[in-house]
Amino acid sequence: MNDIQKMKKVAIYARVSTIEQAEEGFSIDEQLRLLHEWSEDKGYEVYREYADRGISGKNIKARPALQRLLADAMKRHFEIVIVWKMNRLARNILDLLNIVTELNRHNIAFRSYSETLETETPAGRLQFHMMAAIAEFERGTIAQNVKMGMLARAREGEWNGGQVLGYDVAKTQVLGKKRLHTRLVINQSEANTVKKIFRLYTSGYGYKSIVNRLNNEGYRSKKGNPFSISTVKTILTNPVYIGIIRYNVRRNWSEKRRNDINPHPLIIKGKHEPIISEEQWDKAQTVLKNRSHTPNRVHSGEHLLTGIIKCPQCGASMVLGRTTNRNKDGTKRVIEYYVCGAWKNKGTAVCHSNGIRIDQADEYVLKQLTRLVRSERLVQDIACRINRQAKEINVPLQSEQRQIQTCLDKIEQKKKKDLELYEESILSKGELAERLAQLNQEQSNFKTRLAQLEDALDQGTRQEVSAQMIQETMHRFDHVFRQTSTREQRKRLMELLIDKITIGEGRTIETIRIHFNQELLQCLNVGGERSKQDLSPSFCVYINV
Repeated sequence: MNDIQKMKKVAIYARVSTIEQAEEGFSIDEQLRLLHEWSEDKGYEVYREYADRGISGKNIKARPALQRLLADAMKRHFEIVIVWKMNRLARNILDLLNIVTELNRHNIAFRSYSETLETETPAGRLQFHMMAAIAEFERGTIAQNVKMGMLARAREGEWNGGQVLGYDVAKTQVLGKKRLHTRLVINQSEANTVKKIFRLYTSGYGYKSIVNRLNNEGYRSKKGNPFSISTVKTILTNPVYIGIIRYNVRRNWSEKRRNDINPHPLIIKGKHEPIISEEQWDKAQTVLKNRSHTPNRVHSGEHLLTGIIKCPQCGASMVLGRTTNRNKDGTKRVIEYYVCGAWKNKGTAVCHSNGIRIDQADEYVLKQLTRLVRSERLVQDIACRINRQAKEINVPLQSEQRQIQTCLDKIEQKKKKDLELYEESILSKGELAERLAQLNQEQSNFKTRLAQLEDALDQGTRQEVSAQMIQETMHRFDHVFRQTSTREQRKRLMELLIDKITIGEGRTIETIRIHFNQELLQCLNVGGERSKQDLSPSFCVYINV
C-alpha cells in the first residue's frame, strides 16, 4: 500500500494541428498510446491526458488542454509532464522555456519521449536548452526557405495567396518540380460581381450605397457572407483584377499582423487573366483618391459601451453613430448613438440601426452600477444566485459525463466483438479495419467531449463566492472608475465587469449582464492571493442587474 501511495503521477500532453494530421499523418491517439506505455514501463500512474486536437502550436493561450495542464501544475496534481516531442508543447524556444521553468518552479519534471529528454538534472537541462535552440533554428530555416520560395514564385507572376472574389484557385503540376503550383482562373459569376462593384463606384456610389445594393440584390462574398464596407474597399484597391500580382504587402504577418506594412511591396505582371480594364481601374483609383480625406472627428470604439451593448434585432455589437440636427437658430447639433455594427458595416439588408442615445445609455448603466455598490441586500442576493447557479450547472454536466462513459464502454465492447468476429473469419481484414476506424473516430470524439466536461466540473468545485468579496469588488470598481482620468481606461474597466447589455423593444436598456472572474479581481487588486486562487482563470458567472 505504501508503494502505491509513493507512485509518481504523470501528466500526458499531446497535440496535433489540423494541417499536421492531414499532411504528415500525425496521430494524437498514437501519441497518447505511446506515452501511456512509457508511463506503465516506468511504473508511473497517469494522472490525466491533456489533448489539444486540431490546434496549432503557435499560440499557447489558444490551447485549452495546455492551460488546464498548467493550472493543475500550480496545484501540484502530478510530478512529471511527458510529451511525445518537444514541439508538441511549444513551437518557439521562449514559450518552451517559460513553460518548463514554470513546471520546475512547482517541482514538476519535464520529459520528451522521442528526444529522451529530462529536466531533473543540470546535464538534462543543458541538453534540453541545446535541443530546444536547435529545433527552433530548424523551424526558422524551413520558414525562411518557404518565404524565399513564395517570393520567387511571385516574381514569376504566380499566385501565392488564398481565395479572392472573381477567381478560382487551380493547382497545376510544373515539369521538374515536386510542389503543385497555384494559378488563378476566372469565375465568371463572381467576376460579374467584381465588375458591378467597379461600375457602381466609378458612377458615383459610395461604399455604404454599394454594400446596400449588393446585399439587397442577393450578392454574396467569396465565403458566402453579406458584403461589408471593408470587403468592397479591399476589392476596389486590389490590383489583381487588372492582372497584377502584389506580394509581401504585410511583413511579419504572424507576429505583427496588420502593423508592419511594407511601403515597397512586390508589384509584377501576373500570369492570370484580368477582370477589369486598366482604364476602369485608373478611374476607380482617381475617385478613391479624390474622396479620401481626414474626417473632422475621429469616432473610435473608446465610448464606454461600444462592443458591450448588443443589437436587439441581430445580436451584433453596437458601435458609435451620429446624426446632425439643426436647431431653431440655425446652428447644428450632433447627437451620438450606439447603433448596430452589422447595419453600419453591411447595410439594411442585414439589420437596422436600432440606435440608442449614448448619453442616456451611459448615464443609466452608471446609475445601476452605483445602486449595486450601495445596496447590501442586492449584493447578498447576487452572492446567493452565483453560488446556486454554480451548483445547478454541475447537474446536467455530471449526467452527460455518465452517458459518455457508458458510450465509451459500449465502444470497447464493440471493438472486442469485432476482433472476435475477425478471429473466427466472419469479418475480413478490410472490414475489421473499416469498423475499427469508425469506432476509433467515435471514441476520439467522446473523449474530447469528456475532457471538456471534466474541466468544467473541476472549475465547478471552487469555493463559494462570498457577499463580502462581491461588495469589495464593486466598491473597488467604483473607486478606480472615478479616479481614472482617461476614456480608454474607463472603457477597459467596463469590459472587465460587464459581459453584455441588451436593449428592449422600446430602445431602452433591458438587462446589464455582469461577471466576476479572476481577471477582474486581479485588475482591481481585490481579496489578496487566497481569493484569486479560489477562482480559476475561466470562472465566469453572469447576473442581470
